[in-house]
Amino acid sequence: MRRITSSSEWLAYYTSNLASHPTHPWHLGVDAPHDQLEPIVGSLQAWQLGETSDGSHLMRSAEVYARKTGDTTFVEVARLFIQEEQLHGDMLGRFLDAADAKRIKWNWGDYAFRAVRYSFTSMEVWATPVLMVETMALIYYKALHDATESRLLRSICSQILRDEVTHIRFQIERLAILHRKRPKWLLNLTYLQQRLLYFIVCITVWIGHGKAFRAGGHTFRSYWQTAWRKMNSAWRRMKPSQYVWGDTPSVLEVLTRKVA
Repeated sequence: MRRITSSSEWLAYYTSNLASHPTHPWHLGVDAPHDQLEPIVGSLQAWQLGETSDGSHLMRSAEVYARKTGDTTFVEVARLFIQEEQLHGDMLGRFLDAADAKRIKWNWGDYAFRAVRYSFTSMEVWATPVLMVETMALIYYKALHDATESRLLRSICSQILRDEVTHIRFQIERLAILHRKRPKWLLNLTYLQQRLLYFIVCITVWIGHGKAFRAGGHTFRSYWQTAWRKMNSAWRRMKPSQYVWGDTPSVLEVLTRKVA
């Protein structure tokens, strides 16, 4: 059984993590042959765009959530989460600059993803697709890491992978809080809807980034199996029954009474 991490604990984590991010060997430049970069640059341009959101929608959702629950600390946590994602986008952008590849301003996959998130100022509507894409990011950044000999890109990917593991936990716990008082039949329906959405996400990401996944050693089959294995793990850890609610900080007791 697990304990939910309080917003105060998340605030301490993000504050510390942002202050202790490693430096990267920017002086090396791209340091990889063109034939290794060619399969990934277009994909990297699109993924970098997705990491550069200004976070305004999340902040609105976080403020609504805070008013409903009284968890005012969560607003600052959300701000630091956005800052960490933007840091990822900045690093990827600097790598594109070094590769003489322009930073793009529009991509159909990014547009579709934002359309889902922006449909409501609901924490659940925001967290669900973000969790799915961040789960996908574990596969993507590992593929990028393995696709070239670039020590700079490998260093960047390693940092983002470390950060994404914790981001996934952050989303999983938020959804567990939101689902805590949901009846079993409705919870099962929620998971079914999420599976249908994840099916679409998997297809969409492969269409947009399959070339990069192949460069990192994946076939469609291995990509598909890895994606569902990771998301199934997230669904298991998302279940409210996996947590000891009585031992959680009092603020989370307030959250579950008001939000569920």
